[in-house]
Amino acid sequence: MINYLIVAFALTLIYFASTERLITYINLIRLQGVLLFGIALFELSEINLINLLFILSETLIFKTFMMPLLLSRILRNSDVTKVHRLALPAFYILLFSILSLLISVVLAASMLNNFISVIYMTTALYAMFTGLILIITHRLIISHLIGFMVIENAVFFFSLAIGSKMPMLINIGILLDIFAGVLILGFFGLRLRSHTNELTKLKD
Repeated sequence: MINYLIVAFALTLIYFASTERLITYINLIRLQGVLLFGIALFELSEINLINLLFILSETLIFKTFMMPLLLSRILRNSDVTKVHRLALPAFYILLFSILSLLISVVLAASMLNNFISVIYMTTALYAMFTGLILIITHRLIISHLIGFMVIENAVFFFSLAIGSKMPMLINIGILLDIFAGVLILGFFGLRLRSHTNELTKLKD
């Protein structure tokens, strides 16, 4: 079951590269939150009430509801629906995405040992590269915010890659993830939401 969830998460990363509608990006972030909840729930070998509350708050409450809600609010205030017209075409972004997947597989395989999960490390690297691709190839500020959210999900997978048998390490990764998400959305999102288009034009 957990392998299906991981594959579904990887498919959302590929979909990021093939779509140009910002609302789809937000829905993908919401779907990733649900998938992360399922993955963490199945993976942790020592589940208890505290761990369950941490996972529930970080994945379902924070990633599935709070972040998409705030991103949708920013999207409405910025009055944009698609990525910037001068952004790299989706076809080339998809090629970069496939290339980053191959690189992730090679890098994860090179780290093969008894303490690192290759499949989680591969997914973490791929999510990190996908977030960086969104940030580098897109011009809209909201696209950059979504790219940072994807990188946050990569941090979650990094913690799973080295700590599936260590719930406390997962909890620390979750706290770091929540802190980074609040910082990014609070500072960049809520403060700049009414100036998104203006800031985008400054980059042209």
